[in-house]
Formats: sequence, C-alpha cells, structure tokens
Amino acid sequence: MSSLDSAAAGAPANSRARVILASLIGTTIEFYDFYVYATAAVLVFPHLFFPKGDPTTALLASFAVFGAAMVARPLGAIFFGHLGDRRGRKATLVGALLTMGVATFLIGALPTYPSVGWLATLLLVVLRMAQGFALGGEWSGAALVATENAPKGKRAVFGTFPQLGAPIGFILANGLFLLIAALLPSADPSMPSEAFLSWGWRIPFLASAVMVIVGLWVRLNLVESSAFAKTVKTGQVRKLPLAAAFQTHGKQIVLGTFYMLATYVLFYLMTAFSLSFGSKPVDAAVPGLGYDYRSFVMMLIFGVVFFGIFTFLSGPWAERFGRRKMLIAVTLGIAVFGLSWVPLLALGNVGVLAWLVIGFSLMGMTFGPMGALLPELFPANVRYTGSGIAYNVSSILGAAVAPFIAVALWSYGQGSPFWVGVYLTVMAGLTLIALFMGEETQHVDIEK
Repeated sequence: MSSLDSAAAGAPANSRARVILASLIGTTIEFYDFYVYATAAVLVFPHLFFPKGDPTTALLASFAVFGAAMVARPLGAIFFGHLGDRRGRKATLVGALLTMGVATFLIGALPTYPSVGWLATLLLVVLRMAQGFALGGEWSGAALVATENAPKGKRAVFGTFPQLGAPIGFILANGLFLLIAALLPSADPSMPSEAFLSWGWRIPFLASAVMVIVGLWVRLNLVESSAFAKTVKTGQVRKLPLAAAFQTHGKQIVLGTFYMLATYVLFYLMTAFSLSFGSKPVDAAVPGLGYDYRSFVMMLIFGVVFFGIFTFLSGPWAERFGRRKMLIAVTLGIAVFGLSWVPLLALGNVGVLAWLVIGFSLMGMTFGPMGALLPELFPANVRYTGSGIAYNVSSILGAAVAPFIAVALWSYGQGSPFWVGVYLTVMAGLTLIALFMGEETQHVDIEK
C-alpha cells in the first residue's frame, strides 16, 4: 500500500518518541552536513578549490559557493513541497535525506583545484547546490512531522525538536573537525597541516554516510500524520500545491519569509562569519580576533550549547506567551545585540565569550518557535509547500548573502565588526515590521 493509500485509509498516530526522534535525527544529519561544509569553507576550501592569490578573495569565493546552496533551497522547497503535499510527508523526507547524504559524501571524494583545475570548483558548486536542494525539502517536512503529530497545546514544544538539529549538528560537525585537527596538528596555527589539507578534511564528509543510514531507518518506520490523512480523505489534495499556496496564502508566504530574516542573518553571522573573523590574525590586512582555529572552535561550541538550551526553552515560552509576542521581544533583543558588537569585543576574552553566548542564546529563542509558527500559517494541503518556501526564500535574503556581505563590511571597516553588527540590526528591523503586520497563530487548528 502506498503512503497516499495509507493516509486515505486513516494511518495510526505515531508515538511521541518516534515523532521526536524522526524530526530530530533528520535535521541533525542535514545540519551536520551543512556545517561540515561551512567549516571547510573557512578552513580548507580557499586553499584547495580556488586559484592561489589574495586570501580574502579566495575566502569570498568560498563563501559565494556556500551561498549558492541557499539559492537552491527554494527550488528544493518547491520540489519536495509538491511531493509532500501530494504524496505524503514520509517518502518525501526519505528522499530529501538521501539527496543530502549522497551529495555530502561525494564532496568528500572530490579532486581538488591543483589536480583538475576549474572542474573541481564546478563539481563543488554542483554538489553544494544539491545539499541546498535537499535541505530545502528537509526542514519543512521535519517541522510538519513534529507539529502535525504534537499533542494539543504542545505544538511549539514539539516544533523545537527539528530546530534542535541545528545546534546538535553544529557540535558534531565542528567537534569532529576539531578532533581531526588535533590528531593532525600544524606547525603554523593560522594554517591547517599538510595532512589535514591532503586527506583529513575529507573524513567528516565521508562519515556522514553512517548517520544517513541511521536516519533512513528511523524515517522508514514513520506513518503519515492525521492532518495529511484527512486531506486525502476529504479530497482536498491540490494538483499544484505551489500555485494554490500563492493564490490563497501569498501574504503568509511573504510574512513567513520576513519572520525568518533576522534569524537567518544571525544564524550565519554567528557560525560561518564568526569562525572566519575569530581565527583571522590580528596583523592581517583585514584583521580579526587572532585566535587559533582550535581555541575559537571550542569557544563556538561553548556558545552553541546555549543555542541548544534556549531552543529547547523557547517551546514552553512560545506556548505560554504566544509565538508573536515572544518573537517581537527576541527580535528587539537581536537589534540591540547588533549594536553591541564593538563594545562587547573590546572586553577581551570575556567579551568574546559574552558575544558568542548572547548571540547564540538569542539564536535559540528566535529559531525555536519557527518550527511551529511557519507550519501554522498554512492549511494542511499546502503546508509543506508554503512553510518550505517561506523558510527557504528567506535563506536567499538572509543566509545566502549574509557571510558575503559580512566579509565585505568587515573589510570596509578595516577589521572592525561595527558595520556587520549594524547590518544585523537593520535585518532585525525588517523582521519586526513583518511581526507587527502578522497575527498570532497559537490557536489555529492544525488538522484543517
């Protein structure tokens, strides 16, 4: 029996443990794969996949490839959203996970620029876009598994579990890179060792295959949610979910896109940009904080622990205060945080740690409620498509350009992060406008 037939027949509810594990493990794997690339984009790829020359130019090129995946994400949201709203959540999530896993594994097997020239760069771009395409379908499906199967009054709580995949994936990816760097030490702390550049960097990419196998096993044991089953039973499945989503819920797509904007910008400034800024020598042409790679990654991991803690806490808070009120307060905090970068970083090691802890704590509080808020904007028959498009179009406006703009503003400020912080504040202002224009979604009927 197909997943569509099973849904039409009235599939049994998934257990709470199965829902939590299926929504958490998939996004953990997906974000692990994404962070592995983000770390390599700073540490390895400028040396291996681009011509030798100006280091800043190579870093910008590496971030441009990083951003290419964000452009592919809305395409993935459309493709997987169509399948998810037409054929069901289960098979679609399996397909997204396989796509991400294969692309990540193949990046670990790529030849480098010194071996095959621009072909290496082209293959890296193609596989990076495949990663983005897969993540475009992964997040919304995982969020729907969590929210459509959540007990009454617990949607925001269950919606935080796919969000927790982000901090867990970050810790796994960077922890593995840190371990490999420690086992393959470099005499020059500003550069990876020859062994690391030769083969060590490939291990985290190749290791993702094991995680994908585990994730597939969990997801193949899922059954469809009752919300999708009712859509099938009542004949409300739309032939073209994309067209239907824009025709009936275009405003919600736009609002959802801007709800996520500050979240995305903060997310990639605190991960991809901060690693580059923190590990850049103080005597470089565009100076950074001057930490060696291992020390700064340890500080990042410390900050990401707070990301995870506040992501988890944000669920009960969003149930108590409502999604909209909570996000307005947190986004105001992000705006103030953007203006505090220079005075915080001027405090030395304590200030840098405070910068990371505050930034990642705000990240958890803004990212956590999105797992419930975006799905709640749409009815069940276009929910996969609508929430996926909003989430992933925002990735272009925010994450695709954030590291690139941040490096440019960092260079413009001659090493000062002041303008990077201002950029974050401006993006938070746009999110605030969208939140004031929107409505509370806490009490919507997720079954309809």
